[in-house]
Amino acid sequence: MRATIIHGPGDIRVEERDYPVLQLPGDAIVKVTAACVCGSDLWPYRGVKPTRKPSAIGHEFVGVVESLGEAVTDLAVGDFVIAPFVDSCGECPQCLNGVTVACDHLAGWGGKDEHGFRLDGGQGEAVRVPNASATLVAVPVDGAPDAALTASLLSLSDVMATGHHAAVSAHVGPGHSVVVVGDGAVGLCGVLAAKRLGATRIIAMSRHEDRAALAREFGATDVVAERGEEGVARVRELLGGVLADSVLECVGTKESMEQALHSTRPGGALGFVGVPTGGSEIPLRYLFDTNISVAGGMASARTYIPELLADVLAGAINPGRVFDVEMPLEQAPEAYRAMDERRAIKVLLRP
Repeated sequence: MRATIIHGPGDIRVEERDYPVLQLPGDAIVKVTAACVCGSDLWPYRGVKPTRKPSAIGHEFVGVVESLGEAVTDLAVGDFVIAPFVDSCGECPQCLNGVTVACDHLAGWGGKDEHGFRLDGGQGEAVRVPNASATLVAVPVDGAPDAALTASLLSLSDVMATGHHAAVSAHVGPGHSVVVVGDGAVGLCGVLAAKRLGATRIIAMSRHEDRAALAREFGATDVVAERGEEGVARVRELLGGVLADSVLECVGTKESMEQALHSTRPGGALGFVGVPTGGSEIPLRYLFDTNISVAGGMASARTYIPELLADVLAGAINPGRVFDVEMPLEQAPEAYRAMDERRAIKVLLRP
């Protein structure tokens, strides 16, 4: 089959690799119908994280179940499924507590790779999914979903779930004021999540007209282009002299964390989901002095998918709008270039 392989910084190739087969009783083989490039995929692409050997890349996909191991009884061949970006057993203490990304029995799409994700060719034609019963979410649809619905379902595998995790971690609730730092797909989904949770004032920090427009479509009431102290001052001005109740950090850099912290009011809450790239340590003394709560991390997408899926199927949210470019799998190298150069918010790949 064809799959996307990263060889090193800036070196993405679509190559032949063995078609996956069932290896364990709990496995499923899923034929991928849509996948995508994640912002976190750009870290090894840019050389921020090392690639020690050529490896399959991609951890977001939806598709159709082709075959099942003998232990998988709650899925059927032909089911259309969403794959969260890590697998989970559903039975250990971590899974039962909803923190599926810390599953004690996480097997991975072939093992945890050097980029920090558990994957094995999500940007390819098919994937072996371990722990299939607890991992995959079957979508109650007849036949293949249309393009728009497929895009929204694909967003639940990572970016919508991650934006939601940022909002939940920042204690977003009815009547809250919210600042979202980051206008990539996760940040935009964070705007949508904040709106869904009842925030009434949502400030998106964006310098890009197309992303700002989508942020407004998703529920942003204001857009701030300024950064640093000027950005904080602008937030304070918009909120009548105070800072935000809740702030979502959706980038992962030192600068974005500082922007988020200083946009949060004393006693407020910050939810961080940007993959840390180094230098983004949190100053404990500042938290001590301001009583700001900080929470977040890698999103347990499997825990969030059912509630978000219900809203997608009901038409209440349409997170698939973050996919502004679609390409065939063979153009994966160009998909990476488009996202790296910020010519695309998020690229959907069709095998």
